[in-house]
Amino acid sequence: MDENVLQHFRPDEAPLIDAVGGWIQQSQDEYRPVLTNFLNPRQVYIATTLARRADVPVQFNGGHAHAEMQRALFYPDYYEPVAKDFELAVLRVDYPVKFATLHHSQILGTLLGTGIEREILGDILTDGTTWQVVTEAGMADYLTGQVDRIGRVKARLQLADFADLVHPLSEWTAEGATLSSLRLDNIVGTGFHLSRHRAKELIEAGHVRLNWAETQKPDYELDVADIVSVRGFGRIRLDEVGGRTKKDKIRVTLAVLQK
Repeated sequence: MDENVLQHFRPDEAPLIDAVGGWIQQSQDEYRPVLTNFLNPRQVYIATTLARRADVPVQFNGGHAHAEMQRALFYPDYYEPVAKDFELAVLRVDYPVKFATLHHSQILGTLLGTGIEREILGDILTDGTTWQVVTEAGMADYLTGQVDRIGRVKARLQLADFADLVHPLSEWTAEGATLSSLRLDNIVGTGFHLSRHRAKELIEAGHVRLNWAETQKPDYELDVADIVSVRGFGRIRLDEVGGRTKKDKIRVTLAVLQK
């Protein structure tokens, strides 16, 4: 990938940038649509940026309007994408609702325990009792055949219809802030009204994930569309990085989802 492109992103994002470049090139060379696995919001942002730069159309779909995890479809100008091009399926978790409680982390852990990668899965949704998982259509049969319990709870996965998709209970709230830096510990502290010291402790203790990956680097610099998960607190998404104030603070917009 061109060094002029790489300089706009973080060094550890180089492999993704190369992958996106490959998908774009494949769509151009073969003059056909190219479908990816699920991308997280930061990856969607990068894919959008690079597709725009290459003047290649791209659409994203995660099965519902506000999906976090989405598959990308790069395609030629002549092509008009439809929903089935994204090859999505939704699975319902059947379990004894009256006698058991499930959690997002349990479901995700069980699914990853079947040997698949996170990029095979889309969002895990709940309305408080019903749980559903968006996945790649080609993996639906495999997953339904692999799961017979989640944690200690007997459970099965059943193919469901997108028309019956639940409406998640969670609501993100937007908050404006001015920050001295975009360090991870600063974002965590600001989003959940914690001291920098407390935020640093949580990160170094392994209670924080960045874009679904473990991190123990308090000084890691965040960028637009990064999502931070903090065990016991919730999640923060960096939606916008603006200009600087007269005191040289960085204006940002955060979206916060309290647990």
